[in-house]
Amino acid sequence: MLRVGLTGGVASGKSRLAVLLAEAGAAVRDADDVVATLYQTGGAGTAVVAEEFGTEVLAADGGVDRARLATRVLADPAARRRLEQIVHPLVQRVLAAWLEELATAPQAPQVAVVEAALLVETGSWRWYDRLVLVEAPLSLRRQRALAAGWREESFTAVVSAQAGDETRRAVADYVVVNDGSEDLLRDKASRLWAALQADGERLRAGEPLPGGVTVLA
Repeated sequence: MLRVGLTGGVASGKSRLAVLLAEAGAAVRDADDVVATLYQTGGAGTAVVAEEFGTEVLAADGGVDRARLATRVLADPAARRRLEQIVHPLVQRVLAAWLEELATAPQAPQVAVVEAALLVETGSWRWYDRLVLVEAPLSLRRQRALAAGWREESFTAVVSAQAGDETRRAVADYVVVNDGSEDLLRDKASRLWAALQADGERLRAGEPLPGGVTVLA
């Protein structure tokens, strides 16, 4: 089973690409969904986050209020790093268990994809056989984010907290440039899927995966 990390900056379109890969046949898991589960009432992440940042980051139901937590940590890089040190190991354990369960299933998928914003920043991109990066110009990403209801200051803060595309490209195997229409992205997703299937066949045959970066522009 080919293990694929899928990453990209905020509003780059990585979630949409993940949906298209799932439609093509990939098993897909969103790391943000894992975080949401960890932050539920009684979740594995709730108590440790409250212990570190105080009960003011909790919602009325006892789970983590992600908006309050984001307000707290985005303005404080040291607090953001502490949060990452707490939560990322929990997320990684859940994802590792999921990948292992898939790989050992009687009908294992050919390709498993984990979508996560901070694969490069945390170094966890190394867990995967292939890293896919979704890119879009910053101005377009800002336009998309604001249209989706983001505040300008929140978007700017998140961009500042994430690695730049140049840093991500340095370790990526595939780069999908998402600067056009839905039809164009769908075409690139189809080409990417074909490439990942070929990589999966090579892996199954014990052959090395090709080096270098492939850009789907």
